[in-house]
Amino acid sequence: MKIDIHTHILPKDWPNLKEKYGYGGWIQLDHHRTGCARMMKDEHFFREVEANLWDPGVRLTDCDEHNVNVQVLSTVPVMFSYWAKPKDALNISQLLNDHIADTVSKSPNHFIGLGTIPMQDTDLAMGELERCINELGLSGVQIGSNINGANLNDESLFPIFEALSDLNTALFVHPWDIMGQDTMEKYWLPWLVGMPAETSRAICSMIFGGIFERLPDLRVAFAHGGGSFPATIGRIQHGFDVRPDLCAIDNKIDPSSYLGKFWTDSLVHDMDAFRFLIQKLGIDKVALGTDYPFPLGELEPGTLIESGQFSNIEKNKLLYLNALDWLGMDMDRFK
Repeated sequence: MKIDIHTHILPKDWPNLKEKYGYGGWIQLDHHRTGCARMMKDEHFFREVEANLWDPGVRLTDCDEHNVNVQVLSTVPVMFSYWAKPKDALNISQLLNDHIADTVSKSPNHFIGLGTIPMQDTDLAMGELERCINELGLSGVQIGSNINGANLNDESLFPIFEALSDLNTALFVHPWDIMGQDTMEKYWLPWLVGMPAETSRAICSMIFGGIFERLPDLRVAFAHGGGSFPATIGRIQHGFDVRPDLCAIDNKIDPSSYLGKFWTDSLVHDMDAFRFLIQKLGIDKVALGTDYPFPLGELEPGTLIESGQFSNIEKNKLLYLNALDWLGMDMDRFK
């Protein structure tokens, strides 16, 4: 079995948000030809996408071709809309969450849904979180690596993490709003360099901010193999040791002690890096994730896992059992 914990989806259409809310900055889809669309931010081109982003039938055909049994669906991070007026962000979050819930309801054995919530307003975010879980039947939420520049240890965000823990649901953290992106636009560096750093920023913020210490039952998975965090944990630990006056302000526990306390996806594209990731986090904390349907993802889902010299038990953990643990599910969900 294969469960892909990192896939993105959008509705095919939604209202013109600039006209609806009276200001720009929103993403729209320009379906300029059959099966293809341009993602546009106002009049600016963002990226080209294909029908596998919005068409469940195309998506399921791809899953069959690659022997993927289940996809965990989440929105495209550019849709987080943390920069927008909170009630407008809530409105678009509800539209996206309703769409994901509807997609899951039509193929419950093939799709699991994660919602998005307006993190810039704690009360609205908690309300939509509860709706996602208790009314829509989603299995968790996806959030960004920072919220309008505020790190995830920001005290205003803690009630949201507390609610996630109380609801016993999954959290997926994806890099976005990349620090320094305006100074490194050439060569796709925001995606190649900035995103791994953003994910490490998120992990370090949650460790140093004591989020994991205060909420030991919070089930968090980070995208892209934890970004640059696994490769730099030695530097992070050393900095904590030599400058506790700067690093150990809110949490006195060694950063390295949190290895194995959270999950990551498997999306590192390199066998040496993959083995290193498993060595650092443990075989139980890495789950298949591909970033479907985008080209920077793993284009042949599970290839890195299946081509490695892992035992059958280890492969099963990486391909689906660890995903079930993170989601808080068992195999009965798919009978």
